[in-house]
Amino acid sequence: MPESQDTGAAPKIDTSKPHPARMYDWMLGGKDNYPVDEELGRQMVALEPQLPLMARMNRAFMRRATRWLATQGIDQFLDIGSGIPTEPNLHQLAQRERPEARVVYCDRDPIVMAHAEALLRGTPEGALDFALVDAHDTAAVLALAAKTLDLSLPVAVSLVALLHFIRDEDGAHELVSAFKDALAPGSYLVLSHFTADFHSAEDIAKASGAYRAKGLTAALRTRAEFSRFLDGFEPVEPGVVLAEQWHPELGEPVPGQEGHISSTYAAVARKN
Repeated sequence: MPESQDTGAAPKIDTSKPHPARMYDWMLGGKDNYPVDEELGRQMVALEPQLPLMARMNRAFMRRATRWLATQGIDQFLDIGSGIPTEPNLHQLAQRERPEARVVYCDRDPIVMAHAEALLRGTPEGALDFALVDAHDTAAVLALAAKTLDLSLPVAVSLVALLHFIRDEDGAHELVSAFKDALAPGSYLVLSHFTADFHSAEDIAKASGAYRAKGLTAALRTRAEFSRFLDGFEPVEPGVVLAEQWHPELGEPVPGQEGHISSTYAAVARKN
């Protein structure tokens, strides 16, 4: 079993307010969430009934991107804001293509760590780890990741369904830049990001208000705003597209997705 890493005493699980990782778990049909997460999730679904489908479409993008990266020779992965493990998870997908692949998951929610420890048993020594750390603490993320990954070699860094919870004024671009600067040439950035481009201003205002009322933030960027995160990297084909449009041939469609859009921009970009 991989040993999880943290940056201090293990924090308690806060069940008094919703957490994005647990809400995402609820959207995906998981059981590792609390009533407060489901309550806000249901408020969001009342505004956009397709949100659970959108979450599955985003997850499917992650799976296709991981598979593609592994076939390109990438055997090191850093998944930041990883969320509660689901089957198949990133390490399972990567190791199907490259059995030697090493993966580090990072999340700030201790419930994610608890489930990661339970679900990641039986993996080869040194191939897998979990770090309990906030993505904003980029130095700590990189230091903990370096215990498992060789950061002087190419790494794929995933920031999937994370940045839409971090506003510009809270350091979203500084966070991404820190990881980009730390990566070796030949590394990749994997991003997905919910957008307001396909929703009414009224619905977005209601959703943002519900988030703020629960102490959460949302930054639903446009396509152009999302694309800024890729500055200095070379997007691989087909560039910035909706999640379901990124190499759909690499996986099966999500049941029920026909005729719907994910409202999620996605991209994979390479550091030359």
